[in-house]
Amino acid sequence: MKYEVLLARSARKELEKLSRNIQTRIVRILEGFEDEPRPRGCVKLRGSKNLWRVRSGDYRIIYAIHEDEQLVDVSAVRHRSDAYD
Repeated sequence: MKYEVLLARSARKELEKLSRNIQTRIVRILEGFEDEPRPRGCVKLRGSKNLWRVRSGDYRIIYAIHEDEQLVDVSAVRHRSDAYD
């Protein structure tokens, strides 16, 4: 089962601001969401109904999974100090 991965415009801009090697790591994770939206190490965020996060070094990818639509909606790619604001 393949999931479609959508990046919010703000998440895309945040990703573009990062260095090339960090971008490569994060894009690899995003591509993996197509096959497995809940990779090893992902955590469901407390206080939210459908938000998940996965770590990539000092960066966090925050996303929602919509099972009925086979969709992963990435809302943020941020440094850990700014990820939960």
